[in-house]
Amino acid sequence: MRSLVRKSRAPAESLTERPLYALVGVVTMPKLKRSPVQAITRRIAGAIVALVLTSTLVYFDRDGYSNSTVEPLTYLDCLYYATVSLSTTGYGDIAPLTPFARATNIFVITPLRVMFFILLIGTTLEVLTETSRQAWRIQRWRQQVRNHTIVVGYGTKGRTAVDAMIGDGVRPSEIVVVDTEQSVLDHAQSRGLVTVHGSATRSDVLKLAGAPHAAAIVVATNRDDSAVLATLTARELAPRAKIVASIREAENTHLLKQSGADSVVVSSETAGRLLGIATTTPNVVEMIEDLLTPEVGFAIAERPVSREEVGGSPRQLRDIVLGVVRAGRLTRVDDPSVGTVEKNDRLLYIRRAHDDRRQ
Repeated sequence: MRSLVRKSRAPAESLTERPLYALVGVVTMPKLKRSPVQAITRRIAGAIVALVLTSTLVYFDRDGYSNSTVEPLTYLDCLYYATVSLSTTGYGDIAPLTPFARATNIFVITPLRVMFFILLIGTTLEVLTETSRQAWRIQRWRQQVRNHTIVVGYGTKGRTAVDAMIGDGVRPSEIVVVDTEQSVLDHAQSRGLVTVHGSATRSDVLKLAGAPHAAAIVVATNRDDSAVLATLTARELAPRAKIVASIREAENTHLLKQSGADSVVVSSETAGRLLGIATTTPNVVEMIEDLLTPEVGFAIAERPVSREEVGGSPRQLRDIVLGVVRAGRLTRVDDPSVGTVEKNDRLLYIRRAHDDRRQ
C-alpha cells in the first residue's frame, strides 16, 4: 500500500513548484459576478479619465503646440487634440513644437494612448488580463487560506456533503473541492467554491488545496482504494485535521482507520438499512431524512453547554439531547456515567433549522 502511495507522489513536476500563471486552470477561484453593463461602464469611465487627463496636460502646456489658426489653443482644442491623438487619427492640425511638449507626448500621452486602447479595444487582451487576475487571486488565497474544509470528490456524495455544510452555516469560500473531472469542478465553481484539478492521492495536489492548514478533509471518492490512498496522503500532510471518509464496502473500514480517518461512513450499508426500514416503517426514514437535511425542519447539531445548564441533567434541558461529548468522547444520554452536564461538555441535540445557537 505504501509503495503505491510513494509512486503516486512522484509526478514529473510538482504543482507547488510551478509559477503562479501555470496554476491558472489547476486552481480555479470563483468568478466575480459582474454584469455586462458594469463592465462596459467601467471601460468607458476609464477611457473618459484618459481623455480628460491628456487634454488637461496639453492645456497646461498649450503654448508648446502649434495650431493651424492664429488663435491660442482653448480647452476644447486640447480635448480635440487628445481625442485624435489617443485614437491615433492624428490630423496634424495641432502638433507639439517645444521639447517639453514632445517629451510629454512620448512619456505621458503615448502610455495613455495604450491604456485607451486596452480599455476600449481590449477584447484581444482579455485572456491575458484574466490570467493575470486569476494568478494574483490564487497567490492571495494561498497566503490567507486557513481552517477550511477540503472535499475530495464532487460526485453525488461530495455534492451532498457540501450541501449539508453550506446548510449548516459554512461559507462557500471556506470549502475547496478536489476532483479530476473538469465538468464537476465547473459546477462547483459556479456555486462559489474554490476548486483544484487533480488527484487527491498526490501530495502536491492536496498541498495546493491547502491541506496542511485545513480544519477538516472529507474524502468522498467513488472507489474504496482511492479513498484509502487519499486518506493516507491527507493524514501525512494534515496530522491535526479531522478526516471523514466514505467507502462502499464495510470490510475496508479498518484500512481507512489505519490510514488516519477519524470517521468512516459506509454508504452501501447505510443505504441498505434505510431501504430495509422503509419497507415496514417509511415514516422513520422520512424523519431520518429530515434530521439529515439542515435547511428545513429538524437537524442534529452540536453545541457547547451554556453557563445555566452546568450541573443539570442532560435529559431535562430545553433541547432534546441525544448525547454528551466529554473529553472528545461521545456518550449516549441514557448512559449512567452522564449524570450531570459539566462545563466543558458539548451537547449533541436536535435543533430547528436556522437555529443561531450552532457553534
